[in-house]
Amino acid sequence: MMHNWNEQVDGLIGIIETMRTSADHRELIAIAGPPGSGKTTLAKTLTDRLAHCSYISMDGFHLDNPILIQKGLRNRKGAPETFDVGGFMHLLQRLKKKEEVYVPDFDRQTERTINCAYPIPNHHDLVIVEGNYLLLDEPIWRDLDDHWDLAVFLQIDLDTIKTRLMKRWETHGFDRQKAAHWVESNDIPNAERVLKHRVPEDVTLHASD
Repeated sequence: MMHNWNEQVDGLIGIIETMRTSADHRELIAIAGPPGSGKTTLAKTLTDRLAHCSYISMDGFHLDNPILIQKGLRNRKGAPETFDVGGFMHLLQRLKKKEEVYVPDFDRQTERTINCAYPIPNHHDLVIVEGNYLLLDEPIWRDLDDHWDLAVFLQIDLDTIKTRLMKRWETHGFDRQKAAHWVESNDIPNAERVLKHRVPEDVTLHASD
């Protein structure tokens, strides 16, 4: 079955506009899905089209490489256990309050997190949060579900994921052999984990090819 991406996005925006309230807390919209599903693109589209709206990524809570090496997790970078989920949850709690909050980001070129990378202004009453594991049904991670006013999941098949991620890693300087090894040994196991183990979402979008 074919799914028109623009129509899906328009429909999601309609849902968000309908649910927006004048509550005394910010509303948080989760955009979850496997790597390569288009979460960042969707999150930025929503941020551009919705008033008083900011965007953050879970990637700002990657553990830095020296810590991953110490823990023996360098080859699993991007898996749930390579994130500071406790710190991420604390940020979500702060974001619920209508106050200015500085959030971290992740630099893919240097593979380093950047603390206090940019602010979420206090007049922004809606924040789009994107990340692979926002709906992961595993200990600690499943507690994130309590923070979402709306949870969106991007459904995508593994073949499309592989194609997109191969292109991503080659763009970042990996040769084809290295990119293929990383995708098969790390990205695809993470993607399968996301697809198979998640709490129910409110809205499902089908990623386009």
